[in-house]
Amino acid sequence: MQLEKLQKDMMKAMKAHDKARKESISVLYSAAKKVGIDQGCRDDIPEEMVDAAILKEVKSVKEQIETCPANRTDLLEEYKARLAVFEEYAPKMMSAEEVESFLKEKHADVLASGNKGMIMKTVMPELKGKADGKVISEVVAKFCK
Repeated sequence: MQLEKLQKDMMKAMKAHDKARKESISVLYSAAKKVGIDQGCRDDIPEEMVDAAILKEVKSVKEQIETCPANRTDLLEEYKARLAVFEEYAPKMMSAEEVESFLKEKHADVLASGNKGMIMKTVMPELKGKADGKVISEVVAKFCK
């Protein structure tokens, strides 16, 4: 995801007077800018950093939904609406089947060891930001039985 696209979409939401969408995109834009500034690339923020910031915000709002009290339906609806907007911008994640085929193709030698820790240590750098850590862990656990 490019930072400029987030900025343009935020402007569109402002012009359309869609306050909830504008605020959601603004959260993503701010998070991406903050990551860029923290990493020392204020003006030219790479797409990988923007994607990582978006995924972090998606995870955060999912946690908010899970911990929201059941009687606070107003907050729950707000969080779900925000999650829907966030997921539009989040990079597509690999499915369990895709992760499994990736592991079989690229890391068959490490899979043969049966050592879950070593497998995770080897594959996580390559799959970070491309697949959910829980999905990767579940697939690796299948191979280590």
